[in-house]
Amino acid sequence: MKCPYCGDEESKVIDSRPTEDGERIRRRRECLRCHMRFTTYEVVETVPLIVIKKDNSREPFDRQKLLNAMLRACAKRPVSFETLERAVSSIEQTLMSSYDREVTSVRIGELTMQELKQIDEVAYVRFASVYQQFADVESFFNELKKLMGNRSK
Repeated sequence: MKCPYCGDEESKVIDSRPTEDGERIRRRRECLRCHMRFTTYEVVETVPLIVIKKDNSREPFDRQKLLNAMLRACAKRPVSFETLERAVSSIEQTLMSSYDREVTSVRIGELTMQELKQIDEVAYVRFASVYQQFADVESFFNELKKLMGNRSK
């Protein structure tokens, strides 16, 4: 870290502590050449996830948008907000750990259906009906049969 007083690049850290918001680290440093002290802040550099939509347009991943979709699927169901928050965090963590900075909306939909299937089967079917764009009652019924078949196993 370059000293703001003499420009030397050698310094030592005297004190480190998180900021009040917990988003950054505040470091007190001392220049090894002029012995002046100065403060630096360290932040985590994040690379945003980009979602490739079905029409090939791209937009930044929006955690709130995913949470809202899951809330709609779970409307009037006995599913807590905290459960959905954890599910969204799990999906986001899975996406972030994949090293791909671009992810398809199809992949997000699949991960969401996996989470909802474990949380609440009715919410899963609601989400699947919109996500998979069931064309008719038969498509809907086929998905229900698959779900019932998995339940008996």
